[in-house]
Amino acid sequence: MNDEKYVRAKKRVKEIKDFYTHLIVFGVVLTILTVINLATFAIEGDLNFWFLYPLGFWGFAVFMHGMKTFFLGKGSRWENRKIKEVMKQMDEDK
Repeated sequence: MNDEKYVRAKKRVKEIKDFYTHLIVFGVVLTILTVINLATFAIEGDLNFWFLYPLGFWGFAVFMHGMKTFFLGKGSRWENRKIKEVMKQMDEDK
């Protein structure tokens, strides 16, 4: 049981770490894209804020990743409880 808890905890920590890594990469890349877009605006005078497209699409992906990590990932707990319940029933049936 303790090994199972350790494995689940390790998996959960990895999920959270992956989300924060995704968030940091998103922030760094979007900062670079924004600087490039604003620098070319200053040079060329072209009023085209193209960095908003990756901000919107990738931002939505980061949002969904966060939802899955912190809110929607709770289904796995239900699955674990159900697996334990079924295993207990199988042991009782023997």
